[in-house]
Amino acid sequence: MLNVLKAIIYGIVEGITEWLPISSTGHMILLNAFLKMEVSEEFWDVFLVVIQLGAILAVIVLYFWRLWPFGIRRDHKKKRSAITVKPKIIGLWVLILIACLPAAVVGILFDDAIDAVFYNPICVAIALIVFGVAFLVIEIRNRGRKPSIRHLEEIDFKYALIIGLFQLIAAVFPGTSRSGATILGALLIGVERGIATEFTFFLAVPVMAGASLLKVVKFLAHGTAFTGAEISLLAVGMIVAFAVSILVIRLFMNYIRKHDFKPFGWYRIVLGTLVLILFAAGVL
Repeated sequence: MLNVLKAIIYGIVEGITEWLPISSTGHMILLNAFLKMEVSEEFWDVFLVVIQLGAILAVIVLYFWRLWPFGIRRDHKKKRSAITVKPKIIGLWVLILIACLPAAVVGILFDDAIDAVFYNPICVAIALIVFGVAFLVIEIRNRGRKPSIRHLEEIDFKYALIIGLFQLIAAVFPGTSRSGATILGALLIGVERGIATEFTFFLAVPVMAGASLLKVVKFLAHGTAFTGAEISLLAVGMIVAFAVSILVIRLFMNYIRKHDFKPFGWYRIVLGTLVLILFAAGVL
């Protein structure tokens, strides 16, 4: 029962930090230092990634009609229906896949090596601070400038690939924040804040789904299987992450329409400093 309560807390943290540019990894490291779950290390690695599926589902639910590329046309005279394809949404998915390609290739080839080398408090703290400073610098640089891309349809192959390369940075360096890196890259090339945020949300669907599938396959490939208790923990974490993500995404989009990302930059710097202090004190 205690593990279930912990899974609820982890789901809440995941639902909040996955969509804000503040690094869900950094928060999970801190939370794990004070609220360890009594599970195997192998399952823990899977749990941290798979609960993101709940967060993904929130994006799919909120943006379903903007992401679903098929429709139904009803012919009342012939009394039959036909499936139609929406070219603009197909085009959007092509851009999403292009942007996800760099991170997907590196993740599949070097996932374990990246975790072994960079998944530690020091690297996470440095990434938090560096990208926190970057948010402040870019927001100051963009002050008074009009974005060159104000609509989602204006993002082309070149811009999608550039944003994808920033997502690659997040895939390699934990603590960078996937949403933080892609939003930062989009702002850097002149994408309007709201559009940059939405495109980042859309990128999360294939990236996080793929990462979750990869972790599950590796877990099962080692000859292990999920117990009933472990399946319950995954389900609880995903459900909570889904519910919290619905609320956070809506609030975040409302916030971005009127404010910039500088508060998140300062928050990242403070969090990164806290991680370094706790590591030096032997807590992490």
